[in-house]
Amino acid sequence: MSASQLKTQGNSLFTAGHYAQAIDCYSKAMLKDPGDSKFYGNRALCYNRLHRFQDALTDCHRAIELNSRYAKAFYFLGEALIGLEKYGDAGEALNKALHLANEQQLFFGDEITSRIKMAKTLRWKQKEEIRLKEGIELQSYLNKVIDDQKRRTLDSNISMPADEVEADCERRKAQVGDLFAIADERRAKREVPDYLCCQISFELMRDPVVTPSGVTYDRSSIEEHLERVGHFDPVTRSPMQRSDLTPNLALKEIIEDFRTKHEWADDY
Repeated sequence: MSASQLKTQGNSLFTAGHYAQAIDCYSKAMLKDPGDSKFYGNRALCYNRLHRFQDALTDCHRAIELNSRYAKAFYFLGEALIGLEKYGDAGEALNKALHLANEQQLFFGDEITSRIKMAKTLRWKQKEEIRLKEGIELQSYLNKVIDDQKRRTLDSNISMPADEVEADCERRKAQVGDLFAIADERRAKREVPDYLCCQISFELMRDPVVTPSGVTYDRSSIEEHLERVGHFDPVTRSPMQRSDLTPNLALKEIIEDFRTKHEWADDY
């Protein structure tokens, strides 16, 4: 069988859910034509379906080496990186996929944007989990310091009743606990509403503007789209120029108020 026939057979097997057999077909196709990036991209997709993310990662990198403008390879790379819990790198790969798709006018529906949102959300949660773990470790350390100080006080010749030393120790531990409880409560509320985030960058907007189709973007993101991708609306594909953008002053005021009340939002 030719490389093309093997690819067709692999595609049929993939559609039927026979991912391992499809991988075998794509691998055989590579032996006949090792320069076709789509064979690596297709096999990477199969690896992702089987949760063999490291193998998918390797194939995606090879596909991109062969074709640096292969949008699907960057998309599959993003999926593999999400599976490996490398959410920051996943976001970069998926944003590259989105840029190439827009540039080449490829239709992915909302597949890429939904994955970008997923990567961003999971990255934020990952950072919050690390911060929470560090907070717990710090609280434990401070309690240990207080206990050590209590033991030194009891072992010294300071004329202070033992029950007062114990009470002072518990009071300071309670103060530490109260401080961390407040911090935990604030952390639990650390989430930026979707309507405050740009639909291109998925970051908290600074200068929101509205397109003729009624969608709000951050000015820097939509202007970059117009400059690098083309002078058209990302949603309707209708012709659009910078002069067609209208400042969303009401939303900007809401965003500025949100940033004032939530200093952490700039890191979201």
